[in-house]
Amino acid sequence: MNLQFYLEKLFGSEEFAKFKKEHKDCYLCGGFFVIDRENMKAPENKSHLDFFVPSDKRMFSFDLESGVQVLPVEQFDPERTPGKVKDNYNFEFEDIEDLIRKKMDEEKFSNKIQKIILTIQNAEGKDYILCTVFISGMGILKVHISLPDKKIVLFEKHSFFDMLKMVKGKKGEKKE
Repeated sequence: MNLQFYLEKLFGSEEFAKFKKEHKDCYLCGGFFVIDRENMKAPENKSHLDFFVPSDKRMFSFDLESGVQVLPVEQFDPERTPGKVKDNYNFEFEDIEDLIRKKMDEEKFSNKIQKIILTIQNAEGKDYILCTVFISGMGILKVHISLPDKKIVLFEKHSFFDMLKMVKGKKGEKKE
């Protein structure tokens, strides 16, 4: 999978041409991709590209799984303006996976990658790939990769049970 492939698929579609005509001020503000390594016979891969329309203060997600389908993003804070993500990155998702595997080897993790959730976002004027990596042994890696240099700037390992403790702890907090 290659980011430019998905961008070209979107930009060449009738659906996007119609959307762009209606929303001339829209811009790419993110991407969402799932790489499923656990179910190789029937992988549950996903690919979405998100666009923000400043004049409407609305966000739309383009589902690229089967054709191109535009979906309004319902869970969006209109007071938050997402940053623009450049649309000229050309990287293979497999290269990002290899980067994560290499870091796992350096950290002496022998776990296998089961699923990678990648989001492409702009934070403080810089583009990043934010990854949540599910690994064998109920582990979760949190990985941030800067663009365009593809350098890992954050690499943390958590367990699924750590996440459950955090959720349980939040439910038990007293509200004032």
